[in-house]
Amino acid sequence: MENFKKQAQELVAQMTLPEKLSQMVYDASAIERLNIPEYNWWNEALHGVARSGAATVFPQAIGMAASFNKDLMLDVATAISDEARAKYNDYKRLGKTGIYQGLTMWSPNINIFRDPRWGRGHETYGEDPYLTGEMGVSFIKGLQGDGKYRKLDATIKHYAVHSGPEADRHSFDAVVSEKDLYETYLYAFKYCIDNADPSAVMGAYNRVNGEPCCGSKTMLTDILYGEFGFSGYVVSDCGAICDINLHHKITENEAESAALAVNNGCQLNCGTAYKWLKTAVALGLITEETITEAVERLFTARFRLGMFAEDCEYDNLDSDKVVESKKHTDINLQMAHESMVLLKNDGILPLKGTEKIAVIGPNADDKLVLLGNYNGRPSEYTTLLKGIQDEAKSKVYYAYGCHLFKDKYNDYEEKPSDEAYIAAQRADVVIMCMGLNPELEGEEGDAFNGDMSGDKKSLDLPFPQQALYDRIISLGKPTIFVNVTGSAMNLSKQDEECNAVLQCFYPGAVGGKAFADIIFGKTSPSGRLPVTFYRSTDDLPPFSDYSMENRTYKFFKGKPLYEFGHGLTYSEILEEWMDERNVKITNKGDFDTMYSVLRYEYIPHKSLCGFKKVFIKKGECVTLEF
Repeated sequence: MENFKKQAQELVAQMTLPEKLSQMVYDASAIERLNIPEYNWWNEALHGVARSGAATVFPQAIGMAASFNKDLMLDVATAISDEARAKYNDYKRLGKTGIYQGLTMWSPNINIFRDPRWGRGHETYGEDPYLTGEMGVSFIKGLQGDGKYRKLDATIKHYAVHSGPEADRHSFDAVVSEKDLYETYLYAFKYCIDNADPSAVMGAYNRVNGEPCCGSKTMLTDILYGEFGFSGYVVSDCGAICDINLHHKITENEAESAALAVNNGCQLNCGTAYKWLKTAVALGLITEETITEAVERLFTARFRLGMFAEDCEYDNLDSDKVVESKKHTDINLQMAHESMVLLKNDGILPLKGTEKIAVIGPNADDKLVLLGNYNGRPSEYTTLLKGIQDEAKSKVYYAYGCHLFKDKYNDYEEKPSDEAYIAAQRADVVIMCMGLNPELEGEEGDAFNGDMSGDKKSLDLPFPQQALYDRIISLGKPTIFVNVTGSAMNLSKQDEECNAVLQCFYPGAVGGKAFADIIFGKTSPSGRLPVTFYRSTDDLPPFSDYSMENRTYKFFKGKPLYEFGHGLTYSEILEEWMDERNVKITNKGDFDTMYSVLRYEYIPHKSLCGFKKVFIKKGECVTLEF
């Protein structure tokens, strides 16, 4: 590390002020006289190499959290970093790298999913800080590698206290107590810094207790660099520096905003505000020495990534051999298996395969729900319907039944509800695939759900799906309900009326195969909920209230529909805690299965403090020590 710092200092010392400033924006210019190529810092790898063509698309982050398998998460992130490096090598041979082609990944999102209405919650690892920290550490280690050079740079985001409302994120002030700040909102950031040394941190759009995150002395200077000892670099979220004057009204103009941000440790700008830094220097708002220190941090990162080296161990990675390789597809399938959560089962699952099956619902054959957001483009994929069709031994009837959310049809359109009703009549068992998709829950600007900007108004299914559900369930057929969403929904009716309920988070390119393996018993489900499933938003505080009072499994005072950590297998597993550190696990059922053991402490509220995942064969007994 010291050698990389020295190289950076020697290079930056040769730059003029304008040249230094040209390196503090995400689309950094070339400095030809110093043999520095242009570089675009913006790249994404939330659950696979994103927005850069073909790639292995793993389950969305919330689904990977449901696996409670940090070893498998390490394998996933290692696969992602192989593919990202191989793609970078290809792009570099073209003479330059552009957006989504570099080595600096703006992932993972380790914000706390404190409220199920937040549209971006499926990008996170759920509502528990410890789970988020552990999964984040594995992901960061897999991305960054452990070689002489950094394989990729991981960026933990969005720092901090950031989880909606999306519509107000550019002006919102998250007011939090010191207890909630450290115990909930900052815990995973500190945990990842302490245990995985992430290269970068991305600042959030909002304010925290009155200070804009990307220019906050308290959050950046005092806590991140001071208390947490962070040694990397900070990048702003896109446009967040301009928000400081335009929406937060903390400064008068972009020059003041840029100076405030850099003075407090935000070295890199995604946006346009830093073009005013030259003015800020002239006005005495910031010194050239501070600019120099910022650019040295950025070039330390580039040297550490081996961008200027001839001996980088990752330069020979070949995209033809690693992108969507069999090894990566196998890892993807395992993660997809472990991401699915069986919420209820009266014994109907697994199916025998000989039943006539009606697969009904708008999410049954939708590629979009496989991919989530911040995703790549798989060259091969399997929808839930296709997975069932490939494995079933008898007739499979399919009807999409209704639009995902549109509830009116004109006289000349087909009547999909009638087709679904007929299909259900003919079948022995019905599989209803309903829920949401990333166009209904997601980031401001990416989602298309009107004035909510990606957030949800309620936890209920969209009205046309409710109507279709009621019509099909009235037939009294054995029914499996599959909720395909990135977040918690109100499944009270389904829990009461259906024979089985399965939560399928956006499951990745091979999600349909994994789904069929579970439905037909090739694999026992083993996922657990990383979030609480409530019955109604009426049970929760206002969305804009950042107090943790009455939120998540730790502090919720009501009775949830499904608790954090809930998840069934096809076998009967007995946990016997011999003391607070040792537990004996016995598989008394008829299925081999993966199984996650969750360890809690009470401080005084219930709090996850450990988890381990094991494969346990039927009849087997294992003892685990925490």
